[in-house]
Amino acid sequence: MKHLSRRQFAASSLVPLGAAILPAVPAHAQDRAAPAPSHGSGESFRDGLSDVLDLHGLPDAAQPPGDNPLNVFADLGAWHAYGLPSAADHAYLGGFSGPLYVAEEYPWYLSRAFTRFGLDDERSARAVDLSADPSPLLEARPGVLTQSYAVDGLYVTLELRYADNRTALVRATVHHRGTRDRELRAHWTGSLLRHTSEPVRSAPSLHATADGVAVRFAEVRSYKDFLTTAQTRFVVAHAARVRTTVHGDAYRTTADRPVRLAPGATATFAWAESYTFTDAERRAGGPAVREALAHPDRVADRADRRWQLYLSRALDTVADGRRRVAAKAVQTLVTNWRSPAGELRKDGITPSLTNTSFAGGFWAWDSWKEAVATAVFDPELAVSTLESMFDHQITADSTDRPQDAGMVPDALFYNDIRNGGLNWNERNSKPPLAAWAVWEVYGRGGGRTFLRRMYPKLRAYHAWWYRDRDHDGNGLAEYGATVDPANDSTEQRRLAAAWESGMDNAPRFDGAQVLANTDRSGHTVGYSLAQQSVDLNCFLYAEKRFLARMAAELGWPGEAKDLDHEADALRDRIGAHTYDPATGFFYDCGPDGGGPRTADGKGIEGAVPLWAGVASARQAAGARAALTDPAQFATPMPLPTVARNNPEFDPTGYWRGLVWLDQAYFAIRGLSDYGYDRDARAIREQLLRQAEGLLGDGPIRENYHPLTGEGRNSTNFSWSAAFVLEMLRDG
Repeated sequence: MKHLSRRQFAASSLVPLGAAILPAVPAHAQDRAAPAPSHGSGESFRDGLSDVLDLHGLPDAAQPPGDNPLNVFADLGAWHAYGLPSAADHAYLGGFSGPLYVAEEYPWYLSRAFTRFGLDDERSARAVDLSADPSPLLEARPGVLTQSYAVDGLYVTLELRYADNRTALVRATVHHRGTRDRELRAHWTGSLLRHTSEPVRSAPSLHATADGVAVRFAEVRSYKDFLTTAQTRFVVAHAARVRTTVHGDAYRTTADRPVRLAPGATATFAWAESYTFTDAERRAGGPAVREALAHPDRVADRADRRWQLYLSRALDTVADGRRRVAAKAVQTLVTNWRSPAGELRKDGITPSLTNTSFAGGFWAWDSWKEAVATAVFDPELAVSTLESMFDHQITADSTDRPQDAGMVPDALFYNDIRNGGLNWNERNSKPPLAAWAVWEVYGRGGGRTFLRRMYPKLRAYHAWWYRDRDHDGNGLAEYGATVDPANDSTEQRRLAAAWESGMDNAPRFDGAQVLANTDRSGHTVGYSLAQQSVDLNCFLYAEKRFLARMAAELGWPGEAKDLDHEADALRDRIGAHTYDPATGFFYDCGPDGGGPRTADGKGIEGAVPLWAGVASARQAAGARAALTDPAQFATPMPLPTVARNNPEFDPTGYWRGLVWLDQAYFAIRGLSDYGYDRDARAIREQLLRQAEGLLGDGPIRENYHPLTGEGRNSTNFSWSAAFVLEMLRDG
């Protein structure tokens, strides 16, 4: 199927229009089993995919809870997201929960349900009570949230989609199923959900506008908590002519005129809800708002066609019984998509919108993994996700860290470190999976121009590892830390090095020594742990192979040959220093070419040589024995980060025993690549079945308890979603 760019799909922004009176809905659409259809291009692609993730519930507080937050939906990189009320939330029916908005780097709730749609019968002077429907239809389908009510002779349907990266479009359709003319006036109500303490409590304020209502924000620079400026806005604009009154934290918007409905007629109301950070964003979004209000059907159809393409691509090789899980993975990745804002110059994917620490930034190896899976259904977003990190690659003309030329920072956020951003991290990088990701995205539609653009950046990144992270110059690199004000002690440097591995608190880094790396002039250019990590060097081996393929593809056979020769030498070096024949497994090795550090015990990093293709057949057999042993890695939820018989095994200890789906996937692929297909299939199936909520409507979690399968830490975690999709497609 021909790929359509987001530019062709996404709108710009919206304007006012009176309620439209539409022809009668066909009889079949009047039953609850067949509600009034949307004006999109059809619903067949969503068959069987309703509520793949439970999005029901209202927030209790402005600040989301750390544990078990509500699930939300966003699209097109918007920085605000919504959910659905439950049928028991009578006072909030007709509204979408939230929105959850990102205050530059931190998620907060603006309201329980900011825009609640209602109707008043002008002749009887009674409100239409949506809660009178004993079984309303409140569901999330891929790309759209819907509510449907059969009450008082009316069939009322609301749909929320995204028009562009700053604006959600909501349509309310009212179909008259009675026998006498009706005269109905629409209204919208809402209120702010305030925080309990300052300065956040006073930050938002309500204001009536000519076409709706706006929330303005005061400037609050509360780092690690809440960040807004005086330009931050949340604006609701209506197509119909309206008037708004504000009383403290509550507002009511009322249509200027009622609509008259004959039996069988339908009226449609449209409004746009936009969240912007700057005046320039708000002005730029004007055309999209105007289009959505003037042509809501067109915007809805465009969104439906885009989601149809997403699902047709992502689910094309997924077994019928697993289509819902695959759709949930796609929805998770799209909800975590953030568009350019602040110092984030391109679209990318955050780890989790529902995690306070992860909602407003991009991480390096997260991005590598997310991009590979995203390329299946949106290659353009995958390309942008990779390039968003390389936008901030350190260059030789850097004024503060020229020694790090080629390095890609660990994490990027709305505010960079030079402007006071506390989450931006240049203390370390992340494991070198970028070349793998670029090659995979290229093969999935990224384009030759993208490959040519990325190749020199990848070469610079690859060279940096050997220049600043190979302490003894023996060709085996170490995780380490940069020369950075935050890395001001041995312990801080060790911590940064552990972060650089991505396995922050893994036992193998407990008490590790840190060594200074110097250039020829004796200047310190970085720091290394006093151990050469097996996973890092396997990733570097794989990177050489992928770079060689790129060079050959781009017409540089000599360069490709040199890279392959380097890879051959590194493969032999890894096998000689990290594999222990006595225990049949791979480990980090000591400095200066020392042997494997078997005293650290077995960790999942020892499976990476299989994924990279470094292991010999005999070595792979040894690793396979450990990975399939119930006393080691074959736990009920298989492939923990630390083997069960390791003295440091902790089933709740983040990287000390929890199951992470990225590492599990690398191990499964490695087993399959070495011919252990039956083991790979069995482990993959066990993972999918044991992971709490995965095959149901629960969120995809950051990691899982190896003994119970309980989901742990972040909900709606992007790289887990990416590898769920990869496993399902491989299956």
